[in-house]
Amino acid sequence: MTPRFERALELLRTVLSRRMLAVLCLGFASGLPLLLTVTLLQAWMQRAGVSLGDIGLFALVGLPYTLKFFWAPLFDRYRLPLLGRRRGWLAAVQIVLGLTIVALGQTDPVHHPWMVAAVALLVTFFSASQDIVIDAHRREILPDAELGLGSSLYVYGYRAGMLLASGGGLILADHVPFSTVYAVMGLAMAIGLGATLFAPEGVEPAGTPRTLRAAVVEPFMEYFARHDAWLVLLFILLYKLGDSMATTMTTPFYLQLGFSMTDIGAVVKLFGFWALLGGLFVGGLLMLRIGIYRALWVFGILQGASTALFALLAHIGASLPWLAVVISGENFSGGMGTAAYMAFMASLTDRKFTATQYALLSSLMGVPRVILSAPTGYMAGALGWSAFFTVCALIAIPGLLLLLRFRGWLDAEAEGEPVPG
Repeated sequence: MTPRFERALELLRTVLSRRMLAVLCLGFASGLPLLLTVTLLQAWMQRAGVSLGDIGLFALVGLPYTLKFFWAPLFDRYRLPLLGRRRGWLAAVQIVLGLTIVALGQTDPVHHPWMVAAVALLVTFFSASQDIVIDAHRREILPDAELGLGSSLYVYGYRAGMLLASGGGLILADHVPFSTVYAVMGLAMAIGLGATLFAPEGVEPAGTPRTLRAAVVEPFMEYFARHDAWLVLLFILLYKLGDSMATTMTTPFYLQLGFSMTDIGAVVKLFGFWALLGGLFVGGLLMLRIGIYRALWVFGILQGASTALFALLAHIGASLPWLAVVISGENFSGGMGTAAYMAFMASLTDRKFTATQYALLSSLMGVPRVILSAPTGYMAGALGWSAFFTVCALIAIPGLLLLLRFRGWLDAEAEGEPVPG
């Protein structure tokens, strides 16, 4: 047996290991709920005749994704009596999450919009809680040498969950009521529960907080003692702002142009899914050559340019070939940007406080998608689609300019050091 064959066999064993398969399936469980309160809910409300302004405001139900660092320390400090420190919480949260997804499908967006908002808020709260525990669990069950591969498998699972919720959900909604669609998605959470029961329980890291005060205070003290800590948070907030604002309104945009929900599910979601995975893969490879700092520049510029393509599609109209071109560019560049974004945030976390610090950083990542995207429906209605997407493309500029402040990252990468926080 040659050394090359042995290395390939060892890689295959690692990919098919219990911990890696668990990470893949937990990624699926993490990605599934996200678009049930965004893309699928938008399509439901659009079909029911809800106004664009109200559809845009429903982005606020995603607030738990931006505020999850407030209760993340509870998962570090306390444990349930069954299944261990991480899996106990995961199983409990996933059961409740599946039930709330089913309950969301029983609401009425026309006659009881506040009930829809309340149940959707519960879905995002339990989904955000699941994300907190999965992020910590993934870090604890994977050796350092497998973190890169594990992160890739997690993202692939995550995107598969998003694909089922959005692409599969939209196609299914052309044939059955939305209540049935949400019931199917709630049952699909059983995959995540099965992965939780199947996954190994990680080794508790040294320095784990033993008091609630330590769990709450120490992660933030460690982070904010760093140089330019606040500016780094501002950069995380701004980097994907324009991209997120544009994405919030794409489903109503496609429907108003004249595309059917099957068109959207097949082209935007299924076709776009592969373009995004390609962008993630290419982005990861390029970062090995050019480093995180240059990658953030290059991928950020490409993200802004791809957002401008939606303005072009607004002039062209309901052309499936052009839709495929626009979606390919947007998802491929978005995948590259996400690869750099996640690598950057991972480089900022202290291993002793991974759950809380990652929750803080990823919460800020969700702000553009939730709070700052809330008025996008009114913006699109006032400006028109072409001008709206042009503005979203230009909004990418402030985040890129902030990178000039961090040229020291380039020097650190050239010397083989970690990106400073």
